[in-house]
Amino acid sequence: MADFMSDIIARAAETPRRIGLSEVESPDVLRLAQRIVETEIGVPVLVGDAAASRAVAAEAGVSTEGFEYVDNADEAVVSAIVERYTAAYDDFSQKACTRRAKDNLLCAMLLLKLGDVDGVASGKECPTGDVVAAAMGIVGLAEGVASPSSLGIAEIPGFEGPQGEFLGLADCAITVQPGVEELAGIAIASADTAATLLGWEPRVALLSFSTMGSAQHESLETVRAAVERVHELRPDLKCDGELQLDAAIMPAVAEHKVKRPSEVAGRANILIFPNLHAGNIGVKLVQIFGHANAYGPVLQGFAKPVCDFSRSAPVDEMLGNVAMLVVRAAAQEAGE
Repeated sequence: MADFMSDIIARAAETPRRIGLSEVESPDVLRLAQRIVETEIGVPVLVGDAAASRAVAAEAGVSTEGFEYVDNADEAVVSAIVERYTAAYDDFSQKACTRRAKDNLLCAMLLLKLGDVDGVASGKECPTGDVVAAAMGIVGLAEGVASPSSLGIAEIPGFEGPQGEFLGLADCAITVQPGVEELAGIAIASADTAATLLGWEPRVALLSFSTMGSAQHESLETVRAAVERVHELRPDLKCDGELQLDAAIMPAVAEHKVKRPSEVAGRANILIFPNLHAGNIGVKLVQIFGHANAYGPVLQGFAKPVCDFSRSAPVDEMLGNVAMLVVRAAAQEAGE
């Protein structure tokens, strides 16, 4: 675990970025901001009441040196944001934009859309649903993506795959029952996230209880159609399905079950679950019985990078999430 995160933090330090933090009165978020400065992975931009935040920092023994504040408790600051945003975009009236600019999380998303920050990290004090809704309502989705999703990265002791002990797992946190377009978008976003963040050549398997027509059920049509949709949208990606888990990751099983050539079967490094039921159960099985370390989940599919913390996450885990956000933001800016 330490080696994985150390590598990500080192990469982030090569391309530091401005990261918006909205939970400015959380002692752990303030400790995180201090660690961002210390590791030189970026500039923490704290969006909220600056005086209240500094008071909490002083009480927690956190140095605010290197922090930037966007004090949306200041009417002049809010007015300036609203003026710039409504001049650039017409999705909110001045009144509606003002209301959003006074909310820390929504204000951070406004700043992300304006380009004042390169990514937003939140979720320590609020539910994932609030972070996703804020990003959806302001930042929006990337072109060609039908819904947001998440990619988890599992490090599984003893597993031997194309990336050693690592596997990408999606979606395990966001989309409950994806349709064809959503499932295809999850596959594409997961491939792009893994390539950007980890440098992998993605081999994406869409999972089910059937391998290449070995069973028949109406639910399988969604998986099959999603594979075809990925091929239409991104013919450059190695993507196949429907595949049972063993046929996706075990070469000997794939050789027996898959009767046609496949660049993915038996060699998949990214597994796409058919729905959130399977995804949530699957990742917990890997963690509990496979003793896997799980990193993320990395929110994906938005037009600009957004990160969600687990509310139970320690500061070191939050720092790793921000480092991944920095790497993704730098890659997006570079057009990778």
